[in-house]
Amino acid sequence: MSTCGTRAISIIGFIGSVFSPWYRWSGRRDPANHCCINVATYGPGGRFTMTDRGRSALRLSDDVFRVGPSSMRWTGSELVIDINEMGAPPMVTRVRGQVRLTPRAITGVELPLTDDGAHVWRPFAPVSDISVSLESKGWQWSGHGYFDANFGTRALEEDFGYWTWGRFPTAGGATCYYDATRLDGSTLKCAATFDKDGEVRLADLPPAQPMARTIWALRRECRADPGTRAEQLLPMLDAPFYTRAGVKTRLNGEWTTGVHEALDLTRFRSPLLKPMLAVRVPRVPRWNFTD
Repeated sequence: MSTCGTRAISIIGFIGSVFSPWYRWSGRRDPANHCCINVATYGPGGRFTMTDRGRSALRLSDDVFRVGPSSMRWTGSELVIDINEMGAPPMVTRVRGQVRLTPRAITGVELPLTDDGAHVWRPFAPVSDISVSLESKGWQWSGHGYFDANFGTRALEEDFGYWTWGRFPTAGGATCYYDATRLDGSTLKCAATFDKDGEVRLADLPPAQPMARTIWALRRECRADPGTRAEQLLPMLDAPFYTRAGVKTRLNGEWTTGVHEALDLTRFRSPLLKPMLAVRVPRVPRWNFTD
């Protein structure tokens, strides 16, 4: 998010694009044949890009993850993301530029999200600085950033019905939480605080409280101190099954604005949703590199 709080960017690299209808229709047999660098910008002139690309578009090395015309590379101190994508309908325009994310520290933490370890959350750098330079008016800014990863050996909808996630900057670093309901009836309730040196400790957070539903009537809840209520400040992604927003809340006496997500995987399982997603997620099965 930008320091002023009016703009934000989300970039996700996929090998096995978990929200791609094409990957689902393929039977999810070949993750590398459904790769993607999803870029979404929020605020004035925001765009959404998510092209499902085939195996020929994927190049990997120890320090570089490249999918077609876009890439992520680790320099040893920064994650540098070069973007060259086309926006999804109805705003089919070029999204091009560079983003640099500089971690304050790298953690060594992994959190299994299921008892058998089929899903794992890896918060690499919950406290980071970000610099954005895109080829669009007003899209040159800096702010606070976040870098994590999720790994899984099963589809999310095979194990989860609903979850919420939040990352909120604090005076000492950042606080993250996961709340999830699994299909077997068990729940995940986990919160962690990270300081600027990357040290982590499990934390007790205030109770989850309901937030206003989205325009798709998607249920949302967010952690907030008793007597207070989380408030959406910056609308971001709003899909029938998934929402992301800049949210202000109070955690353990400290007001903070961060990123909040809610995911309804019961809705995502619906076969009626996949053709809708295909409009926003085009498929490009072949790619030729020129270098």
